[in-house]
Amino acid sequence: MFSRKKKAEASQAERNNALIESLLTDAFAEQKKARRWGILFKSLTFAYLFVTIMLFYTSINGGGKKGKSANAPHVAVVRVRGPIAVDSDASAAKINGGIRRAFEQEHAKAIILAINSPGGSPVQSAYVYDEIMRLKAKHPEKKVYAVIEDVGASGAYYIAAAADEIYANPASIVGSIGVIAAGFGFVDLIDKLGVERRIYSSGESKAFLDPFSTPKDSQVEYWQTVLDDVHQQFIDAVKAGRKDKLANDPTLFSGKVFNGAKAKELGLIDGLGSVRFVAREIIGEEKLRNYSHQKSPLNKVLENFGLSVGKGMASTFDAQGGLPELR
Repeated sequence: MFSRKKKAEASQAERNNALIESLLTDAFAEQKKARRWGILFKSLTFAYLFVTIMLFYTSINGGGKKGKSANAPHVAVVRVRGPIAVDSDASAAKINGGIRRAFEQEHAKAIILAINSPGGSPVQSAYVYDEIMRLKAKHPEKKVYAVIEDVGASGAYYIAAAADEIYANPASIVGSIGVIAAGFGFVDLIDKLGVERRIYSSGESKAFLDPFSTPKDSQVEYWQTVLDDVHQQFIDAVKAGRKDKLANDPTLFSGKVFNGAKAKELGLIDGLGSVRFVAREIIGEEKLRNYSHQKSPLNKVLENFGLSVGKGMASTFDAQGGLPELR
């Protein structure tokens, strides 16, 4: 009796072991199959990315025709779009890179700055202005034209003033030759909330215009002189660029904006017309080529996929509060 029970238990143990072995074998087989599918899907994903990148690259380079068009007479176009700032698409580094490429291309008959910007950093605007002036002196045979689209105001007009001629649409917004620095004051608010302001500094001007403290008259006066100095630099640059074309009108440098038709009367622009009009009728060449800063195909693909880590990696493949602003 005892022996039969022992044999039964041994037999059951063998069946259990066989079942466990079978389950483990199936599990390993499924895991291996899943790994193979994972590798397949990853390979397809990378293949998709590769093909997409190649399509972007081909489209950007015109399917291999870009080099051919560069060796034929054309008008170089460099775009100035959006706020002018060091970390924007309208930064001096990106704009100047395109301008330099345009000047260095022997088949570019002239350069058009296609401007659609409300302005921004006076420093970035001045960098572009100075670079245009430098390149014009180095390449006197090439003229620079600025074409203002919807808006070419403040820092954008600062850049336009470096051109040999400026054009706009009758409804374009032009001018705004002024400087602004804005902020907030919270003194009364923190008093009402019962908040005590504590600030410690070394240097009498280190807490200059602190928004949680009552501004001192001496600080306001000093800040005004800084803005006036920047404004005068702006005025001098416009006068140097426009020379005797400017009308004798006191509103020119008041920060006021004008439509294109009025800007022509005041000498802020030379004529009315679009990029195509200037290329065809003024320069005498219909073919245009874009020399503006371009993001790499890899950057565009990864941005479309929303991969924040990929954006940082792709940036290496690229072709290239309270501070005063020109508005």
